[in-house]
Amino acid sequence: MSPVFVTLKLVHILSAGILFGAGMAIAFFMLMAWRSRDRAGFALTARHVVLADWVFTTTAVIVQPVSGVALAHWAGWPLTSPWLLATYALYVFIGACWLPVVWIQIQVKRELASHDSAHDGRTGVDGTGLPDRVHRLMRYWFMLGWPAFTALIAIFVLMIAKPALV
Repeated sequence: MSPVFVTLKLVHILSAGILFGAGMAIAFFMLMAWRSRDRAGFALTARHVVLADWVFTTTAVIVQPVSGVALAHWAGWPLTSPWLLATYALYVFIGACWLPVVWIQIQVKRELASHDSAHDGRTGVDGTGLPDRVHRLMRYWFMLGWPAFTALIAIFVLMIAKPALV
């Protein structure tokens, strides 16, 4: 096996692992911080989650298609193979879920950072100091995560099985 092919495959597998692993970790910590209802802890977590998403997830999102196309080309798989076309469609779908999630995380981070006190007397703030808008945004965030992770698992299945899909 060619060292180039092995390197491409390694890069592709590692970036897929980062994409899935970072996504799971980010989702876990964001969810736990939201559920804690601790405004200061949630604000700190949201700040770190936004940074982690840009550093890890964004990098993997860029590396995946580049390494994937290079790997398919090197392996001699037609880029129009049905299993690859299904993968592209799922990847676009995941992006359509992920981009709003990133926007939501930034909005939550800003909302929580904009008010330092646990309860500043404003209406629309629950007893723990989390604004209603944050709860609403987080519900959308949570709903967008499930289809994206399901689609990512489907991509893993396609990468492993490479079914004909005809």
